[in-house]
Amino acid sequence: MNNSKNVKYIILSILGLLLIYLFWYVKNAVEISEYLEPEIVATHYNGTNYVGSQTCYECHADIYKTHLETAHFNTSFYPKEGSIKGNFSPDSNELDLGSVRLKMVADEEDYFQLSNVKYKTKEVVKSKIDIVIGSGVKGQSHLNWKGNDLYQLQASYFQPTDSWVNSPNFPESALNRKVDDNCLKCHVTFAQHKDETSESKSYDRERIILGIDCERCHGPSENHVKYHRQNPDVLVGKFIDDFKKYNRQQRLDACAVCHSGLQAQQIKGNPFSFIAGDTLSLYSKNYRNVNSNTKLDVHGNQMGLLRESSCFVNSPKMDCITCHNPHENQRGNADVFNAKCLSCHDVGTINNVIEGQEHNASQNCISCHMPLVPSEVMKLKAEDGINEIPVYIRTHLIGIYE
Repeated sequence: MNNSKNVKYIILSILGLLLIYLFWYVKNAVEISEYLEPEIVATHYNGTNYVGSQTCYECHADIYKTHLETAHFNTSFYPKEGSIKGNFSPDSNELDLGSVRLKMVADEEDYFQLSNVKYKTKEVVKSKIDIVIGSGVKGQSHLNWKGNDLYQLQASYFQPTDSWVNSPNFPESALNRKVDDNCLKCHVTFAQHKDETSESKSYDRERIILGIDCERCHGPSENHVKYHRQNPDVLVGKFIDDFKKYNRQQRLDACAVCHSGLQAQQIKGNPFSFIAGDTLSLYSKNYRNVNSNTKLDVHGNQMGLLRESSCFVNSPKMDCITCHNPHENQRGNADVFNAKCLSCHDVGTINNVIEGQEHNASQNCISCHMPLVPSEVMKLKAEDGINEIPVYIRTHLIGIYE
């Protein structure tokens, strides 16, 4: 009798252990499966999937961390305390433009613009700040969702004056204006249209990737992440674009999509159709491509200015990453950029060629040869609604200035 009880006890114990093991196995199998299958955050028009730059941290932690500090990565984000630069306190939160009065307010979680067109109505329009555009180095603008359409709000923050200003070229009494691809494309990694060739500029609110992150330059990386999660010992990157294999024009195009003017002459798809590694001219062109007399402005057309520089013309291999490391915040680091200049220009040779102008290795090369220049297309209005505030941007027309 006792033997029979013992056998039953042993059997029940074994079954219990098997159930525990089965539960553990299923739970961990699900976790492993979820890990190997990264969450898809958006799908490009060519069918490849974005999975978010946070997946890059697993293998590229150092690069990922430094990239988080760049103006590229922080050029758009959801508003949060500490990152939105404008002052919302009662003594500094109003902007009176004459015919329009704007007031910026915040509650425990959200930020808003209150606007009133004077002399027409007493109605105050309350618009939530859903997306912040700009890292804050020069300033920040603000976007509001209306359904699936994005609108820019009238009040922007301008860092040089540490104040609220009328958004650049904003119609004084419009209160908000619709955002199109040509502006949005330079501040987000990807925004998925309801229709690839849509003229309505309506987006899937759940399929927008803010900031210029890893996948903007290296392409949608679902296949890359899945492969290396399944093959962690493989050290050579698979299914990912390698800038080292790009030719010069491809490397330039990866930056030119945002830094060569509006590229408003769309040839194929929409501004988000182009992916780094492809040929930009097959997708879009700048107006200056057909009108070479158009004056280049320092806002947004660094590529065009660089192309007219002797440094670029006489350096067959020169491109943007010759001087810029997109993975690090190098702004204001004169030593880094001086070293770039001195890698080609010997100080002694310069002094022998240029009489009466002594150079030394400690001087800030770009302060003289790439000066800050006021933009002709970025127009900001002061609170009086009349006087304009100049926006200074560093020119990429490298040259000798007096």
